[in-house]
Amino acid sequence: MPNCNPPADPGAKAVTSDTNPWRTLQAIRRQAPLVHNITNFVAMDLAANVMLAVGASPAMVQAIEEVEEFVAKADALTVNIGTLSADRAEAMQVAAAAAVENGKPWVLDPVGVGGTRYRRDLAGRLCALRPTVIRGNGSEIMTLRKGAVARASGVDSAHASEEAIDAARALAADTGAVVAVTGAVDYVTDGRKVIAVGGGDPMMTKVTALGCALTCLIGACCAVNPAPLTATADGLAIMGVAGQLAAAKATGPGSLRVGLIDVLHNLNERQLGDLSSIRNEIAAV
Repeated sequence: MPNCNPPADPGAKAVTSDTNPWRTLQAIRRQAPLVHNITNFVAMDLAANVMLAVGASPAMVQAIEEVEEFVAKADALTVNIGTLSADRAEAMQVAAAAAVENGKPWVLDPVGVGGTRYRRDLAGRLCALRPTVIRGNGSEIMTLRKGAVARASGVDSAHASEEAIDAARALAADTGAVVAVTGAVDYVTDGRKVIAVGGGDPMMTKVTALGCALTCLIGACCAVNPAPLTATADGLAIMGVAGQLAAAKATGPGSLRVGLIDVLHNLNERQLGDLSSIRNEIAAV
């Protein structure tokens, strides 16, 4: 989501799904879900602070010796393949299997999946473990679906999010996961419905790890909302509104990073109601 998402097309079909980002944010603040995040080293600090700002309880447990036990205690798991090693890759698979065994929602972030064969192979094994949600940019989602490398520059997408809608639908059908493809407009699909979510600001692309933090936020939303499609849309909307508000006061990426955490901590119903855009549903073909 780190782009400025324009308002959704007013001519599209209105969303009938029970999306409600304020209710989901209230539930996070009230329940303080424990979210186990196996995220990349670059993202840990910001992701943990974003989680704390919305009221969740983050745990960055990485060691293979303890992930299985910890997942059983957590309310949700997020797995981010951004910085890999053999031990971390094994820990991710153990944790994901434990989440499924214990009935816990888990979110996969296939960062840079097109970069190497090793990364693609791992992402394939993780997809086989039935994630609740998969969140990636256009190139990542297209690579996951097609098994071929989609154009990308490092971890940045070379494909607009709308280019990946069909791949996202197909990936959702293949894996049983809700798939979120993020970009200038974010799209969320369960393979049938496709919801467009607006928000954000272009300056968000200048702050590393915001996408990774978004994945962790979606994990918190799934911990309190048993409907993954609406939970994911709500998480995208919360981050989009917060990014838009933070960017309005920021003088650059550094102040945006700090301001985003403050905005998430203080986000209120009026702001979410006035600025969030989860207005469109695109009927499956």
